Amino acid sequence: MPSLNALSRRERIPEVMDQPGIDPVDHARALAGLRRINALSRCSASLFAPIAALAARQPDQPLRVLDLACGGGDTVIDLALLARRSKLPLILEGCDISASAVAIARANAERRGAAARFFQADALADPLPSGPDGAAPAGYDVVITSLFLHHLGDHDAEVLLALMARRARHLVLVNDLIRSPLGYGLAWAGTRLLSRSWIVHTDGPLSVQGAFQPAEVAAVADRAGLSGARIQRCWPERYLLSWSRG
Repeated sequence: MPSLNALSRRERIPEVMDQPGIDPVDHARALAGLRRINALSRCSASLFAPIAALAARQPDQPLRVLDLACGGGDTVIDLALLARRSKLPLILEGCDISASAVAIARANAERRGAAARFFQADALADPLPSGPDGAAPAGYDVVITSLFLHHLGDHDAEVLLALMARRARHLVLVNDLIRSPLGYGLAWAGTRLLSRSWIVHTDGPLSVQGAFQPAEVAAVADRAGLSGARIQRCWPERYLLSWSRG
């Protein structure tokens, strides 16, 4: 385990999932492991609460929600199922730079019976391209991302938050890890308990080493123009950043 001094600053070591050319079988196994970990962390529920609150304030039209760097689509699918149970009219979409992740997300949505659309796109590209059906991905009410910010350097993290604010009519939400000794220990143990994927075992602790602390991500958000962004700690050693336009 890294020393306390080592965890006092970000250390971004390239993660396996960030590398091109990952074996499709290993990639699918890693995304399945992340699905179990995210289900236990209840990160989708923490994202759904502010979306539901916004939907209650404008009940006459469905909210359009985009998840950037959606991976296997678990967050989008969870939100779609939560919305269906709550009878909230949400339009859920997700994009990822990886074609294989998008294919896995579509298969997961079909398997779980979730109404969600996925398309391939780079979250840091501006503007986002239209999807394969030609629908323009502009005009989202809510733009979210989960477990992606820690993959980025400080400058790209600032760019991403600024782009999220530009794309969102109303609300930006970011859920991610907190860099701390407790977070590192939970990542090391949790990845081994909940997944057999060597990629997950490798990347989980590295993700914590590269993660932001709450004060750090608040500073990045401020530089990105998200004035007044709120940061709240979530179980297990995560934070939820929320920013509302106006």
